Amino acid sequence: MEVKGYHGYGHTHNLVVYGHVFADKPPVRTSYTNNIFSNIFQLLKLFFVKPLAGVPVRMFWQDQLITGLTEPDGFFKLEWKASHEVAAGWHPATIECMGKDKKPAGKADALVFIPHSTQFAFISDIDDTIMISHSATMRKRLVELFVKNPRTRTTFERVGEHYAKLALAHTNPQTPNPFFYVSSSEWNLYDYLHEFFDHNKLPKGTFLLNQVKRWYQLFKTGKTKHEGKLIRIVRILKAFPKQRFVLFGDNTQKDPAIYAKLVERMPDRIHAVYIRNIVPGHEAGARLHLQRMARAGVQTCLFKHSSEAIAHSAEIGLL
Repeated sequence: MEVKGYHGYGHTHNLVVYGHVFADKPPVRTSYTNNIFSNIFQLLKLFFVKPLAGVPVRMFWQDQLITGLTEPDGFFKLEWKASHEVAAGWHPATIECMGKDKKPAGKADALVFIPHSTQFAFISDIDDTIMISHSATMRKRLVELFVKNPRTRTTFERVGEHYAKLALAHTNPQTPNPFFYVSSSEWNLYDYLHEFFDHNKLPKGTFLLNQVKRWYQLFKTGKTKHEGKLIRIVRILKAFPKQRFVLFGDNTQKDPAIYAKLVERMPDRIHAVYIRNIVPGHEAGARLHLQRMARAGVQTCLFKHSSEAIAHSAEIGLL
């Protein structure tokens, strides 16, 4: 039995950490190669997991003990209020899953992110917003996912530069703006995405991904109900009421519609929305959604190249 913890987030009065419990230890990749067959094999291993339901879990957080139970898909969410004020930054936590004998059967480390009280916070999609993924075409998406590895996958030109500038917008290196990466990709790809982000020196942040898939669901990767994405973003906004958010997405799937719904519900919380124009056939629909958001007082930008988004950020005083 193995427990896996993911980066959590929150503030003193509203903290959350996610994770999974699996029957066996999830694979950890330690070397990378351009060999296609090796990359395919390594990717497949991420989906040969067996989640365990109804497993008790506990987390040691500073002087507190938080407990929970895994859901049918092995997923758990631990929410709590800290017993004292918590400083901004990354804080370690230890998670254990309990066996039938009520003794620890697995142990994992996690980090809890407490953002600094900056003016802005950023929420970004990943596939076809940061990482070239060809999400609009299943065959191309699977080729990109299978044939390459986290170190050979590529970002769009200058996206790293843009995000690095935004991390320091109206603040300083000691108190960077927080980043949250909300994606339709599955939790199976958590370590894969972390390696991609580290390799490309993208701002460190918290990942919120989608339900774990098994090997027989692999060809449906990235294809999930998008309402869950809206719910995850709303939770982030509610957790940090003092910050105004900037959203990044693309028009391969439902980001424009999701962000339009979000602006409709919470217009005062959204400062700007950026949509990367990937699919020409979806451009008109994306523009209609952006126009709705603009009428609500939100800054909007439909762009193809990150240089256009950088220029827009400078124009509206974001940079």
